[in-house]
Amino acid sequence: MSNNWKTYKLGDIANFSYGKMPKKELLGKGIYPTYSGYKYQYKYSEYNCSKGDIIIVARGVGGTGDVKIVKENCFLTNLSIKIDLNQKNVENKFFYYNYFLNTLRYLDSGSAQSQITINDLNKLEIKLPPLQEQKSIAAILSTIDDKIENNLAINKTLEEMAMALYKHWFVDFGPFQDGEFVESELGRIPKGWEVKSVYDIANYVNGAAFKPSELVDEGKYVIKISELNGGITKNTGKSTKEVKQEQIINNGSVLFSWSATLDIFLWDKGEALLNQHIFNVLPNGSLSIETLYFLLKNIIAHFKAIAADRATTMGHIKLSHLKETFLAIPNEIHKQEFQKIIEPIFNQILENLTENQTLTQLRDTLLPKLISGEVRLKEFRESITN
Repeated sequence: MSNNWKTYKLGDIANFSYGKMPKKELLGKGIYPTYSGYKYQYKYSEYNCSKGDIIIVARGVGGTGDVKIVKENCFLTNLSIKIDLNQKNVENKFFYYNYFLNTLRYLDSGSAQSQITINDLNKLEIKLPPLQEQKSIAAILSTIDDKIENNLAINKTLEEMAMALYKHWFVDFGPFQDGEFVESELGRIPKGWEVKSVYDIANYVNGAAFKPSELVDEGKYVIKISELNGGITKNTGKSTKEVKQEQIINNGSVLFSWSATLDIFLWDKGEALLNQHIFNVLPNGSLSIETLYFLLKNIIAHFKAIAADRATTMGHIKLSHLKETFLAIPNEIHKQEFQKIIEPIFNQILENLTENQTLTQLRDTLLPKLISGEVRLKEFRESITN
């Protein structure tokens, strides 16, 4: 680390404020997002956050210590703390990159419920380079993050387009309106098509069960629902346990979480072991993996509604629900025609996801090297322009 860095107590260069939890009956009714996952109806200026503000998750289930840069105006609840930094000493994005990846996420007040307090933050010592150097380092890392965000935006557009295509073909039968239709248990469908259950169009392989003793410091990562939602973290377990070949996933695997969180995921983080409560969806000759992905994305809302109707504390679905849900399946010619359209979209989405994994690793590797001086800003700029 360069000798021109200075040490500060965070409380000397920042102000902190807790948010406010709105009344329960007002949650979910408005336009202002909160960092609790709700929308809120009313807007109070003292609890507002603007784009570019720094938020730290103070307490809650998972994520305590995570630092976020606000991407849209939002309402701050009492689960988070807003950090107002003195811009003469520290630049917001540099603070985010440096301490999100290093210090703040490991803070804990030691209470029964894992949490971070303003007192913790006040006492925290941080080291900072000159402001211009902060801005230069943050600019490099922001370029990487901007590319990641751009890939995610492209994928959102591609998925919306693919879902619209699926509905046009498989639900509205748009391309076949001038052809002959026949009656079926689903109503009128194009002649030559057939009706199959969701269960019959693919093989659904549940992940393996892992005992605590089987989670070790080596082997392949074990992927639970938390990894599907939040990615691989320092808390992700590994195992050397032998599992079925179908319980080993890789880039391009289509995963169906059927308990608690019900959703369809396209795996993009390399070879790993699949934990129970998640299906690895495998083609059985009826439909391609690309079509299965968009088909399941289209009908997952139906399964969420089933789970919501169940009088249990943890929503989930059973194989019987897959057997009781029927779809119109195209003939071979129409399958191939749809495949030609949908395969490039699927491949581009997967390519963008895997590129984001590479970019994330680059960012996380580059940050400590920039800070330690192992990689100088001038040398880095020269390397990427040559």
